Amino acid sequence: MDDVIGRPLREQWEFFLDEHRAALHDCLDGLTEEQARRSLVPSRTTLLGLVKHATFVEKVWFDEAITGRSRDEIGIPATPDESFILTEEDTVDSVRAAYRETCEASRKATAAHLLDDVVTGNRRGPLPLRWIYLHVLRELAQHCGHADILREQILA
Repeated sequence: MDDVIGRPLREQWEFFLDEHRAALHDCLDGLTEEQARRSLVPSRTTLLGLVKHATFVEKVWFDEAITGRSRDEIGIPATPDESFILTEEDTVDSVRAAYRETCEASRKATAAHLLDDVVTGNRRGPLPLRWIYLHVLRELAQHCGHADILREQILA
């Protein structure tokens, strides 16, 4: 973390985004399929579901918002709540692989853009990339906190 102090703002934000991406990915380390799917709260939130939802978040903000492609075209659910739904095919390995691939696609999608570039594909209307970075960072940070608590309960 200290390595990015004094670096350009974009490098700092990308560092923190990647740090939170890794934390969500790694929240599944060493868990069985049952543990990863274990429901401990009344919502659809599970550790595996959080990582699947984070994949959805990346695609909403770094695909839909930037390219203007519809959620149907991208192949993601219409609502955030639906993105937590696990199928029989979802495994720790498959969900993690999808998340890694999506994060890499997000990095590529933003590489040619400046922080002040405005993207128009989100339902809120035109947004600068800097706002999207901050929004995704906020969301990932919240989900990392959820994951920490769930993992602690599962391993207790």
